[in-house]
Amino acid sequence: MLIQTRTILVEKGHADQVVERFSKEGVVDEREGLIDISVMVNRGKKEHDEVVVLIRWESEDAWKAWEKSPEHIQGHRNSRGQQPPAFVISTTVNMYDVKKVRPGRASQQA
Repeated sequence: MLIQTRTILVEKGHADQVVERFSKEGVVDEREGLIDISVMVNRGKKEHDEVVVLIRWESEDAWKAWEKSPEHIQGHRNSRGQQPPAFVISTTVNMYDVKKVRPGRASQQA
């Protein structure tokens, strides 16, 4: 499994706008190998809001297929030259290889 995170720092009070954007279904939702997308907000920061988007893929190959897909490439072409909204402070993207998943009690009862 491969997990991609996007950590987006925004001015206080703007987290809901980022959550709305990443909560809408899009072409990525139809991709083979996409497990799920979680959108989380850390409002514990006093100086800004933090939104983390966690995207789980079955494999690195599934993620690479998305990155090379015509839909993904076209999305980047469409947004070329556009500036992020003024309330976005920064965005950080990280990739993680999942080495172990230990199911909790709740998942074992499902």
